Amino acid sequence: MNNIQKIIDNCLKLNPCEAEIRRNEPMKDHTTFKVGGKADFWVCPDGEGFLSFCTSLMTCAKMENIPVFILGGGANIVVSDKGIRGIVIDLSAWNGESVWSLCKEEDEIVFKSGTSLDEAADTACAAGLSGLEFLAGMPGTIGGAVWMNARCYGSEIADTIKWAEVICCEQENKGEYIIKRFESINKSSFGYKKSPFQKMDCLILSAAFKLKKGNKDKILLEMENNREDRSKKGHYNFPSAGSAFKNNHDFGKPTGQIIDELGLKGLKKGGAQIAPFHGNIVINTGNAKASDIRALMDDVSAKVKKACGFTLESEIIFAGEW
Repeated sequence: MNNIQKIIDNCLKLNPCEAEIRRNEPMKDHTTFKVGGKADFWVCPDGEGFLSFCTSLMTCAKMENIPVFILGGGANIVVSDKGIRGIVIDLSAWNGESVWSLCKEEDEIVFKSGTSLDEAADTACAAGLSGLEFLAGMPGTIGGAVWMNARCYGSEIADTIKWAEVICCEQENKGEYIIKRFESINKSSFGYKKSPFQKMDCLILSAAFKLKKGNKDKILLEMENNREDRSKKGHYNFPSAGSAFKNNHDFGKPTGQIIDELGLKGLKKGGAQIAPFHGNIVINTGNAKASDIRALMDDVSAKVKKACGFTLESEIIFAGEW
């Protein structure tokens, strides 16, 4: 633990930036599920030295075999009750339109990775640009959405992303982290809830989206309809991470429908419950533990496998020490 503190202090000394640093930070305070144990060290950097500090910290941590976990909006994860070992880099302060990236083209918006998806949709709307309406009301951040290829209402990140800048580790750089820009990203490199960044050891810094000019009133109306739809479906009623399992077209129907038809809505494990209003949402009824959520999802998976022969794939990421 003291070694980690020294590494963070040294990196901050050599690469000054605005950074909030906490030891034994409860991760339940940084996830939408409101569960999870403590992180050994939680670091939330920002400011002019952000790039050099993060690059240095990730490189030094790798050299010392200290694990680093990149945290976005905490909207699609369940952190173990035992917490996360090593360092958590929280990107929530690294938000807004990027001003340090290379000049953007017409009808292109560049967002820092910590920008909330709702804010990104609002910014695009204010500029009279269409293409990000599906993000309205969706929890999470740009970085997490790019990493996951977030999708909803028939649209996905891959539809509009043009390029992304990341801090990544490549073998040819002797294990050091460098800033790299992935130009002209091809949609074919993405898939259902998958992106090329999932195969990389990286921190997503920013992403550019190529949008289309549109009518502000129509864009806003679609965004408001999306937010209202999420609200009516109960997405904001309890702490959760949205869809618990991925959909699979080979199953012939949505995962939520499969779970519903098996009579599993309302099923409980401790403080975790399959939402009474949606078969593919697991909720924290108020006192859930991370272990309750995982046990409930394992139980549902087993029941679906036995009844239908389908193997459900978790959309939720289980992070930390399990």
